[in-house]
This record gives sequence, C-alpha cells and structure tokens, in this order.
Amino acid sequence: MMNAEFDTSPERLVASLLDLLNLKDLGNDRFLGQSEDLGNTAVFGGQVLGQALAAANRTVDADRPVHSMHAYFLLPGEFEPIEYAVERERDGRSFTTRHVVARQQGRTIFELSASFQTRDEGVEHQAPMPSVPLPEALRSEIEYRKLIIDRVPARWRVKGLQPRGLEFRPVDPINPAEPMPRAPFAQTWVRAVAPLPDDPVIHRELLAYASDHSLLSTGLLPHGVSFWSGKVRLASLDHAMWFHRDFRLDDWLLYSMDSPNASGARLLCRGSFYTRDGRLVASVAQEGMLRLRTPEGAQKSA
Repeated sequence: MMNAEFDTSPERLVASLLDLLNLKDLGNDRFLGQSEDLGNTAVFGGQVLGQALAAANRTVDADRPVHSMHAYFLLPGEFEPIEYAVERERDGRSFTTRHVVARQQGRTIFELSASFQTRDEGVEHQAPMPSVPLPEALRSEIEYRKLIIDRVPARWRVKGLQPRGLEFRPVDPINPAEPMPRAPFAQTWVRAVAPLPDDPVIHRELLAYASDHSLLSTGLLPHGVSFWSGKVRLASLDHAMWFHRDFRLDDWLLYSMDSPNASGARLLCRGSFYTRDGRLVASVAQEGMLRLRTPEGAQKSA
C-alpha cells in the first residue's frame, strides 16, 4: 500500500482535507485542530475559519445549519495545534448562536460568532451569476504556476505546486511574477477533487475554508503587485460569510470576487459563490491590512 504521506490520489487529498476539520473533542465544548503548512509564513486563514465553524457545529443540532459567521483574525497562527473553545450564547426556537475563541500557547489568535437557523421557507431573489467560461475550458491554478516555475519564489516552489484537496481554476489568471494593473474583479472555479460525504455541514465547513483563497488578492489587482513581489504586506483582519442555499463542493462552484475600496492601509473585498446552474449559495466579505514595504524594509506592526 502506498504511504499516505506520498499518496497524491484525489481520494487521499480530500481525506486529508476532511481530517483537518475532524477536531479532537477535549470535553466541555473545547476542541483541538491540527495545522497544515501551505508554504505561507503563518497558518492559512481558511483553515482556522473552517475549524472554528466545525467546532461550533459540534454543539448545534444538524437540523440547524449555519447561515452566517463573522470572524476576526487577531494574531498569526503557528504551524501547531489550535484549541477552539465554544460558548453556547443562545438556543432559540429558530436561531442558535455560538461564539468560538481559538488559542495557541495561551494566546487568543482568532474569534468567531456564528448563527444557525432551522430550515424555513420565504420569498427569494438573488443577484445573477456572471457570464464566464466553464471550468472544463480552463487550466488549474497549479498548472499556471508550473508554466512559470522558474519565476516561482523558492519558498513556494514545493508546497505551492503540490496538489490539494480543492482545485481552483481561475477564469482570467494573472502572472504573479509580472502583474499588470487591472480592474479589481476576479473569478475562479473551485471544487473538491474527489467525492465528499453527503452531510451538508461538511460542505459548509469546507466552503468556509475555501472562501479565504485569493479573496484579498483581488484588491491588489489595480496596483500591479502580488505576493511574489515581496513589496506588500497583506493580512486578513476580519471575515464575514452568509450561506443562502445548499450546495455540493464536489461539483464546481464559481467564486466571483471584487474589491470596492482600498484606503487607510486596508482593503475591502467581497465574494459570491454560484453553482454551475447559477444559484447564489453564499456571500463573503473580508477586510485586510495592506502595507507597501519601504525600500529600507521598514514596516509597522498590525
């Protein structure tokens, strides 16, 4: 049997991603999650979002899916286990509220408030899905990086080219080695590379994980800079997400993103997730810190 550490089959990649959300129960509504190293200088924010939501889900009945979550990133996460403590704020007839605090080494690095609701009927409307090429006509993000592998920074040349449990296919990719200024709009298709369990709770946790991918990068587009340049310091400050309809993340979803504002060393970015047939299933908003590095490398702390 192939060693799991070197098994890059789609099934194994998805299993590893699900393992990341399978928290250890420490008792008293406390849970422990492992951390993955994606080649960044800190833990990927989507990991903490997904794990915090998973912790909250452990304390809520399955017939009340999450409909909104609001989070603050307080400190960068280290590549080590994270403890999540859940407070049961409210259990009403229709709505349930949970508050989650994530800690490492005794420090609070992240906080999340999430609201859950019984399934109810009501009026419906939604914004239309943008018209974009289908994912079958596009290359994956990793395939684009391999085309310019000699320009990929050394710290991302291994982990940044490894296959993952989620595949992203950008609609109009940029060259991060030579970014050119353009309007702050971007779309990418995303899906799990192998079938997922039927549990809709898992699909929402994984979408929370995926929602932090590329979102703040949209705000860099008008300025012709990228992570690879070494000229910017970019960090997530907060993250809000609303779930509108059920979906499956093992089928393609379109993530349509824009950045309506940058000021005060901060970026505001928004996103919408659509199914292939045009249903709006989730909305996202995130503010991030953006600072341009000075020639001397001087930098203020967040």
